[in-house]
Amino acid sequence: MITRFAPAPTGWLHLGHVLNAEFVWRQAASLGGRVLLRIEDHDRIRSRKEFELGILDDLDWLGYRPDIYSTDAYRQGRCDGRQSDREDIYFEAFEILRQQQLVYACDCSRRVAAQSTSTVANSDFTELRYTGHCRNKQHPIVDGFGWRIRIEPGVEEFADVRLGLQRQDPSAQGGDVLLRDRHGNWTYQFAVTVDDWRQNIDYVVRGIDLLPSTGRQIRIARLLGRTPPPTFFHHPLIMKSPDQKLSKSDGDTGVRDLRVRGWSARKVIEHAQSLITNH
Repeated sequence: MITRFAPAPTGWLHLGHVLNAEFVWRQAASLGGRVLLRIEDHDRIRSRKEFELGILDDLDWLGYRPDIYSTDAYRQGRCDGRQSDREDIYFEAFEILRQQQLVYACDCSRRVAAQSTSTVANSDFTELRYTGHCRNKQHPIVDGFGWRIRIEPGVEEFADVRLGLQRQDPSAQGGDVLLRDRHGNWTYQFAVTVDDWRQNIDYVVRGIDLLPSTGRQIRIARLLGRTPPPTFFHHPLIMKSPDQKLSKSDGDTGVRDLRVRGWSARKVIEHAQSLITNH
């Protein structure tokens, strides 16, 4: 079994990351698996090298040792676990979808895209659904346009280890998924799907806030040729309010700050575990 810990270097490591790391490494240990470290810097605008280095230092201090792509492997330069070093992999995957005539170019700005969406309520989650404004406009698939995949109606079923059987219709949830934005950034939905496939991740451990993404990622992976999908385990989150999860901007939750205050690694980990709110 291979699972992964996949922080984005858009901020410092915080208690929410620590909680996820605990779930990841414990699941791997209990199942005799390995942990791959992935740096998800697909957002080139917000990602910063100093955040990546800080994340690596905090992981070392906390005692989390990846089995695949060590922290030193990232410090040495190019690394196949870093998304910005995997551009060719994403283009190859995109070409698979292009050959099936499943993709199209979209010229919607953020404002126009928002006007071309409908809000979809899904019990615990509310999402924006892209209604296919550019589906039939036949824009060229070139830089300067967003690239989307056609998501047709249909239900995806999967069993979550903690939550049981789940049913999602990706078309009804979010509509046609954006794979690459107009600035040339691969999106989270596409990059993580390709990476989990190509890096042989067969056990995904992540927060419950990402549960709605699962059906569309399973759909995209199958269109790319992946069968069966990985096993999913969506764990509870640390919440700062009943409706709002902890974020990188919240004070007194950063690992770096707690280290400066004299906290031990064990105290940080135990504190993160104590803050779980079932959701």
